Amino acid sequence: MLYYLFDYLEKTYHIPGAGLFQFLTFRAALATGLSLLIAAIYGKKIIHYLRKKQVGETVRDLGLVGQSEKVGTPTMGGIIIIMATIIPTLLFAKLENIYVILLLVTTIWMGVIGFIDDYIKIFKKNKEGLSGKFKVIGQVGLGLIVGATMYFHEDITIKRHKEVPRNLIENTVATKITEFYPEEKTLLTTIPFVKNNNFNYESLISWIGEDTRAYVWLIFIPIVIFIITAVSNGANLTDGVDGLAAGTSAIIGVTLALFAWVSGNVIFSDYLNIMYIPNIGELTIFIMAFVGALIGFLWYNAYPAQVFMGDTGSLTIGGIIAVIAIAIRKEWLIPILCGIFLMENLSVVMQVGWFKYTKKKFGEGRRIFKMSPIHHHYQKSGFHESKIVTRFWIVGLFLAIITIATLKIR
Repeated sequence: MLYYLFDYLEKTYHIPGAGLFQFLTFRAALATGLSLLIAAIYGKKIIHYLRKKQVGETVRDLGLVGQSEKVGTPTMGGIIIIMATIIPTLLFAKLENIYVILLLVTTIWMGVIGFIDDYIKIFKKNKEGLSGKFKVIGQVGLGLIVGATMYFHEDITIKRHKEVPRNLIENTVATKITEFYPEEKTLLTTIPFVKNNNFNYESLISWIGEDTRAYVWLIFIPIVIFIITAVSNGANLTDGVDGLAAGTSAIIGVTLALFAWVSGNVIFSDYLNIMYIPNIGELTIFIMAFVGALIGFLWYNAYPAQVFMGDTGSLTIGGIIAVIAIAIRKEWLIPILCGIFLMENLSVVMQVGWFKYTKKKFGEGRRIFKMSPIHHHYQKSGFHESKIVTRFWIVGLFLAIITIATLKIR
C-alpha cells in the first residue's frame, strides 16, 4: 500500500525521497526490519495473551531431558510469524503481482489448517489434533491452486536469453548485448549440477505424441502437490526442539530471496546465465518479510522457549518455502536446500518402515534410531538441545552454500 502512496507522491508532487520506494532492495530492507520489529514487539503481547488464555503445550512423555519443563509453554505462536509476514508485504509489495498474491494465499491457507489443528489439540483436549486425512486434503487443495496458477495464469512466464555479439568499432573489442526471446508460457524449470540445466515437464509426456503436451498439467499439478505436502510435513517434524524449525527456515528463506532477486533481475540473470522470470523479483519483499518474522519469532523461541509455533507455524512455513521454490522454478533444489527437512522426514520413514518390517519378520520390532525424528535421537544420545539446534543450523548453512553454488557449478 505504501508503494502506491509514495509512487503517487513522487509522480504528482515530486517529493524528494519518495522515489526510493521504486527500488526493490529498499522495500525489501524495510519489510525485513518491520517484520522483525512486529514479531519482537507484538510477539511479546501475543505470548502474554496466549498464556492468559491458557493456550499451553501438552507434552507427551517421551523420556527426554527437560521435557517436563516445557509443559504449559504457550503454543500457536505461528500467529506471530503469519502476522509479521503479511503486514509488511501488504505495506511494501506490489499487491497486483501474481506471485505475491499466491504466497499470501499460501500463508493464510496453511495458517488456517495449522490453527484448526492446534485448536482441536488445545481446546478440544484431543492430542491427535486435526485428522491426518483432513491435513492432506488441505495440502492437496493448496497444491491444486498453486499448480493450476503456475500452469494457466497468463502473467506467469519466462524470457529466454539470446546473446548477440557485436564488435565495437572504437576499440575493436567484442562485447555481448543481451536480448530476449518473447515471453513464453512454459513449465521450464532448473535442474542443479547439469550443464544445460533447464528441464521442461512437457518432456515427461511429449514422447507419447505432440498433441499430449496440452495435458502436461495432469503430471505437473500432482508433482506440485507432492512437493508442498512433503516440505510442509518436513517443517512440521523439524519443529521438535526450541529454535530448530525457525532458525533452519530463516536460512532457507535468505537463500530463496537471493534466487528470487537474481532470477527477476535482467543483468544478474544474464551474468549468471540463469532463467529470467519477469515480475518474480517482487517476491523478494515477501520472502524477506518472512525471514524477518522468523528471526523475530526466534527471539522468544530460542532455548529455553517462551512460545512454540505449533502447527499454525510449522505447516505454514513449510508451505511457504515449497511454494516459493516452485514459483522461482528451483523446486529440484529442495532436497539440497531443505536437507534438514528431508533428513527429518526420512528418519521417520526409515524408523517406522524398519520397525514394521522387523516385527513382521522376527516377531519383534527393531529401531534404527533411538527415537525419531532424528533430532530426538541426538537428545536420547545425551546432546543438549541447544547444541543440537546450533549444529543443525550449521548444516543448514552449509547446504545453503551448496545451493547458491549451483548458480555456477554445472
